[in-house]
Amino acid sequence: MRRGKFTAFFVLSLMAILSCTLLLSGCGVTDNQSGASKASSPSGQETIRVAKQFGLVYAPLMVAEKMDFFSKYGLKVEWVTLGSGGAVREAMASGKLDAAFMGIPPFLIGWDKGLRAKIAAGYTVSPTQLVTYDPNIKSIKDFKPEHKIALPSPGSLQHIILAMALEKELGDPKALDDNLVALPHPDGMQAMLAKKDVVAHFTTPPYLFEELKQPGYHVVLDGFEAFGGEFNFNVLLVTEDYHDNHPAGYAAFIMGLNEAMNWVNEHKRETAKLLAPEFKIPEEELYQQLTSQGINFTTAPYGLMGFAEFMHRVGYISKVPQSISDIAWENVLALVGKTEGNPSTLEKMQGIK
Repeated sequence: MRRGKFTAFFVLSLMAILSCTLLLSGCGVTDNQSGASKASSPSGQETIRVAKQFGLVYAPLMVAEKMDFFSKYGLKVEWVTLGSGGAVREAMASGKLDAAFMGIPPFLIGWDKGLRAKIAAGYTVSPTQLVTYDPNIKSIKDFKPEHKIALPSPGSLQHIILAMALEKELGDPKALDDNLVALPHPDGMQAMLAKKDVVAHFTTPPYLFEELKQPGYHVVLDGFEAFGGEFNFNVLLVTEDYHDNHPAGYAAFIMGLNEAMNWVNEHKRETAKLLAPEFKIPEEELYQQLTSQGINFTTAPYGLMGFAEFMHRVGYISKVPQSISDIAWENVLALVGKTEGNPSTLEKMQGIK
């Protein structure tokens, strides 16, 4: 159910949106309406500037870029790769991006500070684990002040998951804040393999799997267990400016994303062959990673309100969204729905009680 039905609903809904906007395309959008976005080329083709980060979760985007799933919908995508959710958020706030993929916590920090963007889709569920090579560290209770932990940035998904676990086990969500070192995933893995500067790394595939292949490297904390269920590793954000002034481009990007996600789900071996050189991993090994337990390439949203409520309670954000409509665009709201009485399965997946 999680792979096919949600995506089919998304595509059908957005095809209707795209059809309507194309019928109205003669009306146009003036330059002063489009703000910082550079979304219309002289030929009339829509353009969208999109940021992604590092990791196996970006396989559908890498496939979409290589196979160009967007041009058939009249969309040109300008890709930018950045090292952390914080860097992505800053680029979006300064008007350099129209859309971006980042973790739910970095987005919520931006939303709390007035970032004019909302979630346009969930993006992939993936194992996220804290790994160490130190045999004396068997749980988060065993970290000493000198033990440095690599993760992408303060306020990252990994940081907030660690804070959730620390609150449960130590009663202090910020107990290890002084231990944290901000490193992009590739750099964190290299530091771990060299056993230099850091003793642990909170990461995701393929870096997670590469580290766990090494003798003596083991998992200290599992992200799903700390959160209490599954969550999106990333979400897709689209700015208010682009959403409001370029509905055809918005619909085209969502349709291309869903097509790429479906293609990866149905063609794992072809995906492994296509991307093995990019990840510098043997094709068969990458296939095993793409099909490993816990990975779900999906655009369904998971865990939105669960993160928001925790982050507000412990002081990472100053307010909580009153509803999903505060942080997500209409196609996400239609996908989640709103059941009268007890929350539906999809509502519960957001952390709605």
